[in-house]
Amino acid sequence: MPIAAPAHVTERLLPLAGGKLQGRVLVAGKGDPVLFLHGTGGLSWDPFLEALAAEHTVYAAEHPGARDEDALRQLRGIWDLVLYYDELLDVLDLETTAVVGHSFGGMVGAELAANSPRRVRKLALLAPLGLWRDDTPILDLAATPATRLPELLLADPTGPLAIGLSPPADDPLALFEAAMRMASILHFIWPIPDKGLKRRLHRVRAETLLVWGREDRLVPPVYAESFAALLPKSDTVLIDGAGHLVQLEAIEAVRERVLAFLR
Repeated sequence: MPIAAPAHVTERLLPLAGGKLQGRVLVAGKGDPVLFLHGTGGLSWDPFLEALAAEHTVYAAEHPGARDEDALRQLRGIWDLVLYYDELLDVLDLETTAVVGHSFGGMVGAELAANSPRRVRKLALLAPLGLWRDDTPILDLAATPATRLPELLLADPTGPLAIGLSPPADDPLALFEAAMRMASILHFIWPIPDKGLKRRLHRVRAETLLVWGREDRLVPPVYAESFAALLPKSDTVLIDGAGHLVQLEAIEAVRERVLAFLR
């Protein structure tokens, strides 16, 4: 569950789409810019973002629709979303940037790099969605009970990270906010996340790092092979003892790999 950002992190609310939409971005750090695109759990300033901010100015963007369902009426498909992020980079005055994306955010980052290859200097994808294999289908998140999330997202479904994956059943506001966050993702990936990315990945010009947890049961590591086969310049890292939330379960290993790659 998302938690409040620490005091040293600045929250920026940016007018987009002619003022029809408002983009929320958390900003911290110094150095070359990194756009971070979060996964299905929503935007939180977590230890991985803190590690990125040690060497970079991090712009962690919240996917539209997570707080305002009107955004999903404006952005009807994946192309609208890609143009939304292209405009966000204009408003942030980032002509070029590195992009780091997790899960659905990785899918969006890859789409952005394919659509605007000159804008994305380097691309780090952490267990991204976006492709489909009939031999290893990805579960329909809309039909997946919240009680199954720990076993799908974590190598250790009984560890401390599992506690925050589901909102308290007796907190109506938390349940509503979680439903909004999930709706903002499902709007763009339902019924399956294959929206044609495989036909566009050849356009990516950025060096790409693919990071996967070996025990990812939501987007199994075999998808790393599929992405690597389609990306012109990529390296793959498989992390032991981690699942889909690889950057949180194996923070030190992922931090070291991603920061070295971005340098």
